[in-house]
Amino acid sequence: MTGEAIEETSTRYEGWLVAVASGVGVFVSFASLLVYTFGIFLKPLTEEFGWSRESVSAAFGIAAMTVAVCSPLLGYLLDRFNPRRIIVPCLTIFGGAFASLALLTPHLWHFYAVFLVLGIVGNGTAQMAYSRAVSSWFDRRRGAALALVMSGGALGAMVLPALAEALIDQIGWRGAFLVLGSMVLVFGVPTVAACIHQRPATPTSNHTGATGSTVREALSTRAFWTFVTVLFCSSIAQNGALTHLSALLTDRGVAASGGALALSAMGGASLVGRLATGWILDRFFAARVSFVLLAMAALGTYLLAGADSLAMGVVAAVLIGLGMGGEADVTPYLLSRYFGLKSFSMLYGLTWTFYAVAGAIGPILMGKAFDVTGSYQALLVQLALATFAVAVLMLFLPRYSALKSTSVAAQSNNENSALHSKQARAGL
Repeated sequence: MTGEAIEETSTRYEGWLVAVASGVGVFVSFASLLVYTFGIFLKPLTEEFGWSRESVSAAFGIAAMTVAVCSPLLGYLLDRFNPRRIIVPCLTIFGGAFASLALLTPHLWHFYAVFLVLGIVGNGTAQMAYSRAVSSWFDRRRGAALALVMSGGALGAMVLPALAEALIDQIGWRGAFLVLGSMVLVFGVPTVAACIHQRPATPTSNHTGATGSTVREALSTRAFWTFVTVLFCSSIAQNGALTHLSALLTDRGVAASGGALALSAMGGASLVGRLATGWILDRFFAARVSFVLLAMAALGTYLLAGADSLAMGVVAAVLIGLGMGGEADVTPYLLSRYFGLKSFSMLYGLTWTFYAVAGAIGPILMGKAFDVTGSYQALLVQLALATFAVAVLMLFLPRYSALKSTSVAAQSNNENSALHSKQARAGL
């Protein structure tokens, strides 16, 4: 154990290279590039084609729903094959499809079809795809390692909105889609192909992720369904606020550059939240940490409801970013601690199904609220209250050791039953 701890704390430990490369992959992934720039492209597309905000937001919903459907299958594949074999094709398709939006026609079905493709491969490019490989390299520093992976998305939130806004100003929205999509192919794909792999098993230790709960065992626990409930409700609020933040602020008199700045501030806060949370998770009970993070996100959503200036919008965005960023670390960490790595990607994929369905609902609800009432305020207040309510659920989760003891006992009983059956068949 001591040797493993020394290895993990060394800057020369190979796992850190895998974690950093994973962060690069997440930076250009669906969860970063598409999610954090969608709001920047929202108004240019409505103005270019005369589409309503609800109609444009529906494309995000289609992608999110497709992610929801495909995540368990991608998780199944990631649990059984070298993750690089899954990630590289997904990332290549994602980059090409995103760049193809430069050729978008004035037909909504065309827009929706591209987002359908983006959703199919989406979680094969995002943190879900990398978390198992990284977790196989770490035990005592797993929180910090996963934080590095998630920080790629936070850096994307800081850099990509401002970059997209600048590209739209300089070369138009079509050129912006082309440049950003090409970035995935030029930087993301080669990095992932060269660096991402699981830690191989050694004679003295097993880091292949073969131990832990089965999917059926995990689905029978209260802990798993608590994760699902929390993710579903918080995702509606967070994705709704995220995709409409720029439009909300510009509606209230803030310049377009200010809207991009607020999104970048959210990304900066998300980076701080992810890195700090990774350090904290290695030292404190993650469920309590999650409560604090979700409470901050709820407060940010509540403040955003009444934000009428850039300053207030930035404060709200920072709180949402801190909570959302930290919570991104918590989910894979808790899954690995409660259920091990045996079915980690499949379980992560199932939680993403619920997260993505909610992620589809949130932006559409926000768009509908604006189209009907001309305001986002009432809905944001309701979403803030719902986020805080589910945060409280995290306070009732058992400690990892308690759940593991129950799992070990159940596994032992199953093995004994199997042995008795075998003896009975043998006539013993």
